[in-house]
Amino acid sequence: MKEPILLDLHRAAGAQLIQGPEALLLTYGDVPAEYRAGCEGAVLFDRTARGSIAVVGVDGAAFLHRLLANTVRTLKPGEGNRNLLLSGLGKVLAAFDLECEAGAVRLSTEPGATSGLLQALDTYLFAEKLKLVERTEQSAPLELAGPRARELAERLLDEKLPEADRAWIEVQFQGRTLRASTMIVAGSPGVRLDGGPEVATNLWLALVALGAVPAGLAAEDCLRVEAAWAAPGVDFDEKIYPQEARLERAFSLTKGCFIGQEVVAKIDTYGGLNKRLVSLRVSDDEPVERGTRLWRLDGGEWRDLGVLTSWAYSFVLDTGLCLGFVKRRHQAPGTEFRVGEGPRTAVVVASPVRQSAVPVTGEFETAPGH
Repeated sequence: MKEPILLDLHRAAGAQLIQGPEALLLTYGDVPAEYRAGCEGAVLFDRTARGSIAVVGVDGAAFLHRLLANTVRTLKPGEGNRNLLLSGLGKVLAAFDLECEAGAVRLSTEPGATSGLLQALDTYLFAEKLKLVERTEQSAPLELAGPRARELAERLLDEKLPEADRAWIEVQFQGRTLRASTMIVAGSPGVRLDGGPEVATNLWLALVALGAVPAGLAAEDCLRVEAAWAAPGVDFDEKIYPQEARLERAFSLTKGCFIGQEVVAKIDTYGGLNKRLVSLRVSDDEPVERGTRLWRLDGGEWRDLGVLTSWAYSFVLDTGLCLGFVKRRHQAPGTEFRVGEGPRTAVVVASPVRQSAVPVTGEFETAPGH
């Protein structure tokens, strides 16, 4: 996986990093201030480890439109969306951002996910006039989130940003072409800026000079979990249907056929999902390990009724908050579970917890046994 290219800058600033197979930025030292910037101002995230794929050629948009869960062929240059590649069983193989260009379609992938998506797309490629080109090394995005994210980006670029989600423009920044895309970041209104690795450091410093607050994974998780915004590879993977993870923004049931469409449409028409992602307030603020099971006394016996996927401290609730998958008839706010084998409890709460978050999608139970 490509490492964030700004690690030396973060180290020099005294930021705390998570050391592992790949170093990750945890915090610049003041998580409450970083979180507050995401709620009241603009918080800045290093996304330079993201991958990039260009589908180049006259058949690119039509090829992707046949495969992907969200529309492609009807997009114009400068437009985009959140998109998914599903399995034949309707489960999520890959989640990414898609942007339509003149003569090409650009896919922005999660860190480390580029090669898998390239291989998956290549299996469906036959006589189409197109090329799949990896452009990860030419990409180095940064992201702003919060109510002032757009304002700061427009001040820096001296350009008005588009309103539509995943719409984008290109401008010049220090002699380089920079792409500015509007999107939801950590469950909040946000902007992605990518001028490539050559200007990433100067772009970061310029945004900080304008008032953006640099932050890492700790504050991002606080914002994201309070928004009930599912993260690929953390909250969902190839075992999850898109509706289970509240990914309705990433697929369309009016675009025609795509891989997995029949299953997704059947779920939309008839329901019947066995589980869904919900928010759960924990009885204390100690971290909860991903994969911890949720138990509930049901019919006189303890039953395993769910699993936790993300934990963060909630500044709104002043305690721990989790995202997790809970079985149907047990998803209503107020439903209480035992967390793992210990004395801790978790209670389903309405999503999103944070008022400044973008509202989540999906229909949910409103009363026990619904």
